[in-house]
Amino acid sequence: MGIAMTMHEFLEDSHVPYDVARHNRTASSAMTARVSHIPGREMAKGVVLKWDDSYLLAVVPASRQVDLGKVADILGEKVVLASEEETAALFPDCDEGAVPVFGAPYRLACMIDEALDADDDVYFEGGDHRTLVHVTRQGFEQLMYGMPRAHISS
Repeated sequence: MGIAMTMHEFLEDSHVPYDVARHNRTASSAMTARVSHIPGREMAKGVVLKWDDSYLLAVVPASRQVDLGKVADILGEKVVLASEEETAALFPDCDEGAVPVFGAPYRLACMIDEALDADDDVYFEGGDHRTLVHVTRQGFEQLMYGMPRAHISS
């Protein structure tokens, strides 16, 4: 499949240089980082949270977990993990379980963990379980412009 069409158009429209690499199918972002020989802290993953009848995309390093309590404290309301069915419906051009890291092109609210600001490179799944996308930290910041950042992982 490669990069999902929505993600591809978003990357192209943003004029951010990126590299694409193929890898053997993996079941998680952490496994993708391992098989691709990149640090888990540089691998961004999207996690869909359900929040007050809507959804929020939390973007954290693959080496960490979303801290639901921290997100709830920031939002002032309880959040829970969205179901696999709910998540799949939000990203129809992505393989099931391959959650993108961009909320804007999918019209989703998004919050980014500050830990992703620490390294010079950011990697993420391209919409399937075999495609890895790489951008510089500056490129990632451009793609995530205006998205709130906070310490939301543990």
